[in-house]
Amino acid sequence: MSFIDEIKARAKQDLKRIVLPEAMDMRILKAAQIVLSEKLCQIVLIGDETEIRIKAQMEKIEIGEACIVNPVKSDKMERYAKLLSEIDQTVSFEQAKEWMKNPVYFGMLMVKAGEADGFVSGAMNTTKDILKTAMRIFDKKDTKILSTALLMLVPNQKYGGKDGVYIFSDCALNENPGYIALSEIAMASAKTYEKFTAKKAKVAMLSYSTMGSATSKYTEKVIKATQRAKQKWPALMIDGEMQLDSAIVPEIAQVKAPNSSLKGEANVLIFPDINAGNIGCKLVERLGKAQMFGPICQGLEKPINDLSRGCSVEGIVGTIIMTAIQAQN
Repeated sequence: MSFIDEIKARAKQDLKRIVLPEAMDMRILKAAQIVLSEKLCQIVLIGDETEIRIKAQMEKIEIGEACIVNPVKSDKMERYAKLLSEIDQTVSFEQAKEWMKNPVYFGMLMVKAGEADGFVSGAMNTTKDILKTAMRIFDKKDTKILSTALLMLVPNQKYGGKDGVYIFSDCALNENPGYIALSEIAMASAKTYEKFTAKKAKVAMLSYSTMGSATSKYTEKVIKATQRAKQKWPALMIDGEMQLDSAIVPEIAQVKAPNSSLKGEANVLIFPDINAGNIGCKLVERLGKAQMFGPICQGLEKPINDLSRGCSVEGIVGTIIMTAIQAQN
């Protein structure tokens, strides 16, 4: 059974209610159709029901079982506005009511209020807009820092993650994390990998240097992050600093990092900054023809996940399923 088939089977065991606020994006509607037809979870679309159904009908997309909620007509608008003004006391009730007209705010408050289980957006909105709103509404959980991870499915894989399943982090949120933040990102990403695969995370702290082959403030940060993670979480299998080939190619690991516990079999790749991470994931997606799911938010109390604006229907479906699985706990 493929990884995607496995997570679909898990999603079906306990159907969750996932909010999609970008209901006028054709890719979102097509993804909703697939999820509903395969009975993977329940779907809530945010927007004007007439407009959404006309758009779907024009493209011959079937979304009949989707729940569609128009914030402007909803009897929950004032309750959600009150909740938001209580969470963020810098926001007045009247201002919060205006913000409830925004599908992103309304959808997230639906999750916060416990009337939906998870939220996926980003096909039309920027990562900054999604995560800024999420951090305003939701508390952090089990981490000092909010971060993101991408789940990458790499075809014809023969390297570290031999099943082709990798976690890349952080490629979307933390621009230049310090060593403490980088170690927290590593631990959160290991948990994400194990949550979705039920396999042991093997975490590589990536750099342009392997085990002291170069020395600079950039390598020092990665070394300190690795040391902190090893001290704080002794059971975590983690090593670094190391170049990508040392992390995922056993033959090269034998030469460059012979004493590493990873042995060239890393499946969680932690990038030193957002430049490296964002470039790396898109190279693998486009040139390596990998499937990319996420960004998956790590460290929030509820499953609130982002999409790349260049996302595919397939990627949206995968992210919806993963959000549902996160909500099963």
